[in-house]
Amino acid sequence: MTVGLLIVSHSGKIAEGLVELAAQMAEGVAIIAAGGTDDGRIGTSFDRVSAGLSAADSGDGVVVLCDLGSAVLTAETAIDFLDDGDRARVAIADAPLVEGAVAAAVAAATGSDLEAVAAAAATANSSTAGAGEGSGDAPVDLESKEGEAATTADGPYARSVTLVNRDGLHARPAAEFVKLASRFDATVTVNGKDAKSLLAIMGLGLTAGTTVDLVSSQPDGRQAVDALAELIESGFGES
Repeated sequence: MTVGLLIVSHSGKIAEGLVELAAQMAEGVAIIAAGGTDDGRIGTSFDRVSAGLSAADSGDGVVVLCDLGSAVLTAETAIDFLDDGDRARVAIADAPLVEGAVAAAVAAATGSDLEAVAAAAATANSSTAGAGEGSGDAPVDLESKEGEAATTADGPYARSVTLVNRDGLHARPAAEFVKLASRFDATVTVNGKDAKSLLAIMGLGLTAGTTVDLVSSQPDGRQAVDALAELIESGFGES
């Protein structure tokens, strides 16, 4: 089971389109659209939100993302009508709709809990999301050849690789990268950004031919760095 997402928008088309987008990066996550009124007009629907909460919850809870203030009010009203146990498994994310939903979807796909998925959505509130998040890694002088490892006895482990897929780290490969990074306890930075932050990675704007510096200063970081380097060198199945 994974945390589900509910997209509440005044527009049915916006909600459905965002579900389609987020689902491309989060296979297996229940992402439900609750957009528009019951008769298809612009607005929100208590009944649609209530049904969406039920459909999105597989037992691990639901993170709700809303586009405008009145959508939040509708969601809060629907949540108030839930039983106490169900209500405790719902969180409304304070996040912009598109970026927040994408970040939350990827976090849910990694198996993160309700609090962590909501927190992932909230990283979209800052244009510097993920900058230095929990990394503590200082810049590293990579003296090795590209694709090889650089390390010292007590220092960080690092690899420098080149993006070979045509479109670089756009949304889908960035999501694959973050999901892989999240499988490891070790912290890894990507050109100074947290490898587990989707929005931070996408914000780097890494295109084909760009050099990517992967660094971890933690003892168990070597395996994570090597796995991420290999994923980049594979071209994400696109090259």
